Amino acid sequence: MQHIEDQGGLAPSEPQPGEPRPTELGIRFVGSGSEYFRIWIVNLLLTLVTVGFYYPFAKTRRLKYFYGATEVGGHPLSFHGQPWAMFRGYVFAVLLVGVYNAADYLSPVVGLLAFALLMLAWPALWHASLRFRLANTGWRGLRFRFTGTRGGSYHAFSLLIAVLLVFFIGVTLASLQSQVLRSHALVLILLSYPVALVLIPAGFWLHRRYQQGHLAIANEQAAFHVGASKFYRLFGVAFVYFLLVLLVAGLAIFALGKVGALSSNWLLTAILIVAYLAVLCVVGGYFTARLQNLVWNGTRSPGLAFRSTLSAIALIKLWFKNWLLTLLTIGLYHPYAKVANARLRLEAVSLLATVNLDELVAAQDANAATATGEAAGDLFGLDLGL
Repeated sequence: MQHIEDQGGLAPSEPQPGEPRPTELGIRFVGSGSEYFRIWIVNLLLTLVTVGFYYPFAKTRRLKYFYGATEVGGHPLSFHGQPWAMFRGYVFAVLLVGVYNAADYLSPVVGLLAFALLMLAWPALWHASLRFRLANTGWRGLRFRFTGTRGGSYHAFSLLIAVLLVFFIGVTLASLQSQVLRSHALVLILLSYPVALVLIPAGFWLHRRYQQGHLAIANEQAAFHVGASKFYRLFGVAFVYFLLVLLVAGLAIFALGKVGALSSNWLLTAILIVAYLAVLCVVGGYFTARLQNLVWNGTRSPGLAFRSTLSAIALIKLWFKNWLLTLLTIGLYHPYAKVANARLRLEAVSLLATVNLDELVAAQDANAATATGEAAGDLFGLDLGL
């Protein structure tokens, strides 16, 4: 576990002699599980009653609560997105998924073509979602911006889309009647796994570099200072932990089988559930904590930087607790889990400012016509939750 704790992203470098020392603004999450429970239960009931159509309104209420409960330097964030605008984007996304499902029902080949078209549209949709979300996020009267281009989003997703397409082509060929095509399908499916191991870390790096490197507020434009090698290291260590969990589960099943203790299915089921939770919480918690530290410690603009010190061990413990209590309460602990997770992750981050923040506010006020109306007005409320 000590190895898990030590693997993190590099913190921002110390200022050189003569450089201004940054002002550190801590992040506090002041929400509570009981407050969010009331919002969550109403959102859940109304979403069920309306057969999902209330979802954009529920999402708006959730975002406004979590943003308003997040204080940076004592000032809360704010979310200004309008639910009816998000409703139009939601309907558009549902229609896209519906068209894909209908095409897949007609024919595997038609379904593959629809999936390929959906994957080709996804980067543009994600780009629109980022612009909408940031244009509607505020702090101290400032509005955030996303400055990346639509073309850049395709480059950011290129490797991940390539891996998915290779896999789904193989699955589609396997569903056809031709024995020759099925043999080719097996080759493609088997090929997709080593290709994924090689390309996915680079794909994540391209994705994060594009996303973090185009964040902006007032006249501050962020850049991403993390190389692809650190992503390969992170994925490599997480994969080793994943293999260790599978090895321990396999050895437990083998040993219990040898002594005849697996005659009852409940014991095998229990081992598989524990292994699943170990992958989810240990591997997932380690990966999430290290990725957060890596990404935010590598994101900075000329006058702003971040320091993230999220403990992997603390996150793993919290995720085990959250899953256990959520299972024991048949899901009713979920809002409390969301609040606890948000508090731990947000309060591990601080903002380092060498720029005068009052000057940032003045700079934004001088350009009040930019960013907000232009970025949010042409995106019809598309928000994919990224």
